[in-house]
Amino acid sequence: MPRLAILLSLLALVLSPLSLRAQSLELVMVEQTGCHWCAAWHAEIGPAYPKTAEGRSAPLRMVDLRALPEDLDLLSRPRFTPTFILVSDGRELARLEGYPGQDFFWPVLAQMLDTAQTDALEEAAK
Repeated sequence: MPRLAILLSLLALVLSPLSLRAQSLELVMVEQTGCHWCAAWHAEIGPAYPKTAEGRSAPLRMVDLRALPEDLDLLSRPRFTPTFILVSDGRELARLEGYPGQDFFWPVLAQMLDTAQTDALEEAAK
């Protein structure tokens, strides 16, 4: 029985990035000129983000608060910068408003991605 549990765990690890990629996830960063917290994110997280598992699962797309692209289906218009919106095929799945530092950002992003993966697996099981 423990052998089966190990195999299932390994299978979940292998398939989880595939299920996230299949959703065409993006992390949309809504920003604006002069945003101090946006600059902090770019300095602290920006260079590393594309090299992380999170960055590979949900590549970053930066958009301006005052010129939101029409291909985004958002639950509401962002009001604060930065706002991070996890989207699948342009449809909003989760949102983080503000950037209080990297110690907060990474765990919240991980939770957003985990929830997206769980939702995708539940949808596929239907």
